[in-house]
Amino acid sequence: MPDEMIAFGPVPSRRLGQSLGINNIPPKSCSYSCVYCQVGPTPTTRIAPREFYAPDAIVSTVTARVLELQQHREPLDALTFVADGEPTLDVYLGREIEQLRPLGVRIAVISNASLLWREEVRESLRLADWVSLKVDAAREELWQKINRPHPSLRLDDVFRGMLDFSASFEGTLVSEKMLIAGVNDTDESIVEIARFLEKLQPSTAYLGIPTRPPAERWANPAGERAVTQAHEWLSDRLSRVELLTGHEGIGFGTTGDAEADLLSITSVHPMREEAVRVLLAESGDDWSLVERLVKRGALAEIEYRREKFFLRRFHHANGRSAAASQDRHQP
Repeated sequence: MPDEMIAFGPVPSRRLGQSLGINNIPPKSCSYSCVYCQVGPTPTTRIAPREFYAPDAIVSTVTARVLELQQHREPLDALTFVADGEPTLDVYLGREIEQLRPLGVRIAVISNASLLWREEVRESLRLADWVSLKVDAAREELWQKINRPHPSLRLDDVFRGMLDFSASFEGTLVSEKMLIAGVNDTDESIVEIARFLEKLQPSTAYLGIPTRPPAERWANPAGERAVTQAHEWLSDRLSRVELLTGHEGIGFGTTGDAEADLLSITSVHPMREEAVRVLLAESGDDWSLVERLVKRGALAEIEYRREKFFLRRFHHANGRSAAASQDRHQP
């Protein structure tokens, strides 16, 4: 495999900063065949970890790239295992993490969580500093429809493995959910996931929708209203919920540029009308700015629970409105 396909980037990530991607799995070796996957369907799902690339090749390639970045004084905040398949299928993942540790860079893994019922997989992931786990559904039939897992997998076992991992992991744990229109974007589905995430206790729960061509054409992105509802339901139960929007933003305080602040904040959090008015007052602007942004198609105005919210409007590659991650680190 060419070196540039093992180590790619760095790419900017709101979650991780400047992140060097590590592709330790060839396409498309995975335990899932998610309907929204940008890499396409999985020809044959698998659940037994094995060797794909020699661990020394991965470590030497990543090390060389890190040293090159350091030589050019380029910033680097994380080394992220994000593959063209499920990274925990790599039987040497733990060894690779340990051998990359001397580089002194935070190590992250983005996983679909399906193999955490395996103790050896949990042991490997515990060596990382930051781990993201996928939770697209909390009901067996929805999970089967969206993630299309290996036939031997059961959601109860997957969830049990996730909770076991969470109880012993000392790093930063986050979760990610992809919202599919008409499938897992209902209040019922969101509440079911929120109940599980209350037990898992991720430091941040991320919400996204597909913006790249999905494996199945019917896997359409949830609309702005559904995204706002999901954010509110999860926020009722969890300490931190964010949207993955692909707009890295400029921070979440008031900079004096009300338009930039609004677009930055609403790309991560839907804002209530009251909060928008406070921001405008602090910046010396009036409501006409919001009206212009809505008319321009930059902001979406959403009515939910008898309150008015504003959410940054995004556009799918085919022109449809969307609000999802453009980050290469999306599994």
